[in-house]
Parts: sequence; structure tokens; C-alpha cells
Amino acid sequence: MNHTELLLGQAYFWVCAALAVTGAVFTVIAKNPIRGAMGLLMTILAIAGIYLALHAQFLAAIQLIVYAGAIVVLFIFVIMLLGPDATSPRDERGKITRTISGGLFGIAGLAAMSLLVRTSPAIPKDRLLAGVPGDFGSVDAFGRILFTTALVPFELSSALLMVAIIGAVAVARGHHKSDRPDGVSTMDAAQIPARAVSGAARAQATGAPEFAQVSKIESEVHP
Repeated sequence: MNHTELLLGQAYFWVCAALAVTGAVFTVIAKNPIRGAMGLLMTILAIAGIYLALHAQFLAAIQLIVYAGAIVVLFIFVIMLLGPDATSPRDERGKITRTISGGLFGIAGLAAMSLLVRTSPAIPKDRLLAGVPGDFGSVDAFGRILFTTALVPFELSSALLMVAIIGAVAVARGHHKSDRPDGVSTMDAAQIPARAVSGAARAQATGAPEFAQVSKIESEVHP
């Protein structure tokens, strides 16, 4: 590899890195969820480009198929189902604590990166890294590493995903219970439509206004 190819490789890496960071920042700060999903897609494509520069073709393909082709599409489906203008309610509780925690996390991350750069051995500029094996980045090499030396981290990641799924189910059940008004049980909530219909029928038979029965039922549900 000559000097020109080395410069092109460095330029390719810095362009992919800049696109990945820009997409990540845009995903966080974008108020429109569709634009945030597009920023996430740009980050995923840039990371796939970095994998290609590292001769990890299998990881690049998985990055495009799983994340860009499935996860981002799922995000867009959910956004379109809820509506692109749907926003979550602002939660001001613990704002100072979350700000301080985020700042400390950022400082710790920068300190770890600085320590890693300082303790890493220097690489001479006139000498390239050692060459990689011919099957590096292939499916065979990836599967061999995944089920030998990386078996324990792989199983731990599956346990982490299981904990995340259980937590999501618990949070969803908590929100479902909190949506029901206080003092109204499940049976009462199920009987409300029937009571409304029977109340309207009685009102028509007696000549009384229908909205009196309906307002009474609504006052019981929403005191």
C-alpha cells in the first residue's frame, strides 16, 4: 500500500466517523421522530462503512440487514402508527439529578478515552499494521470466535436482552393500570358501555333526556 492509498483510507475513515457522530447527535436533538429515525439510519450506514474498512464484511452485512433493514423500519412503523406529531409528556421530576448524572457520565467517558489513547502503544507513521488472515471477517471466522472465546459475552448479552424485555413488559403493565380511573374496577369498566346503553334505553322509554344518564356514568368514571 502506497502513501496515496493510505491517505484515501484515512479520509474514508474520517468521513464515516463524522457521518456516524452527526447522525447520532441528530437522532438525539431532533424533535421530529421521523428525522430522528433518519439520523439513526445515517449512523448505522456509517458504522457499516467502518466495518467494511476493517475487512469485517459479515458484520457490515448484519449491520445493514438487521439494523437498517429491520430495526429502523420497525421504528418508522411505530412512529407512523402513533403519528409523526405524537410527543411524550415532559417530565420535570429529577431534572437536576439527570443533568448532573449525564454530565458525570460524559466526563467519565472522555476520561476513559483519554486514558486509552495515552496508554496505547505508539504506531509509527511509516509502518502499517500487520496483515490480517485471509478469512478475517468471514462467516466461518466470526462463528468460530463467537462460539469459542466470545461465548460467555454472547450469552450475557442474551440475558441482558431478556431483562430488557421483562422490564418493558413491567413498564407497559404499570402504565395500563395507571390509565384506569381510581375507584373503578375491571368489571365496572367492562360494564360501563352496557350501562350506558341501558340508561339511554330507559331515558327513551320515560322521555327523560339521555345526556343525564350519560353524564352520571361519566361522573362515576372520571370524578
